[in-house]
Amino acid sequence: PLPGRTPEGDALTALVLPAFALNGELLEAAAAITAPHELTPARWQVLGAILDESLPVAEIARRVGLTRQSVQRVANDVVAQEWARWQPNPRRRGQNLLVLTARGRRAVAALTAEQHAWADAVGRRIGEKNLKTLATLIGRVADASRRYRQSASEER
Repeated sequence: PLPGRTPEGDALTALVLPAFALNGELLEAAAAITAPHELTPARWQVLGAILDESLPVAEIARRVGLTRQSVQRVANDVVAQEWARWQPNPRRRGQNLLVLTARGRRAVAALTAEQHAWADAVGRRIGEKNLKTLATLIGRVADASRRYRQSASEER
């Protein structure tokens, strides 16, 4: 028989379903905010990633936690919609940068008021201190899991 989990392992396991539910809810909220603006949550993520600086697809993928392939598809889509354009990367030939256009900047700005209203209303219900603590803890769980996976793969 396999040994049981530790109390910490049980607590982490009990967190998984609520975390998935939260992820689903955040995606639904993002879809509700983006839909009136002809955007999708994925488009919003990619456009938001290049709001302050032009980036290559691989870096956008790292920053938003998506695969490079899915970001490439969305990037091609936002370029086709003229929310962004490709620009040669002066640091790396053959790796273009995705640049926000004026139309893309307006699209992202149009979402701002709605996103602020949602964040303020939800945030008020939970409280700033609790949300900051939760953000720290989520980061720590993700980091601990990443470290475990890396060490496990190195042992193979």
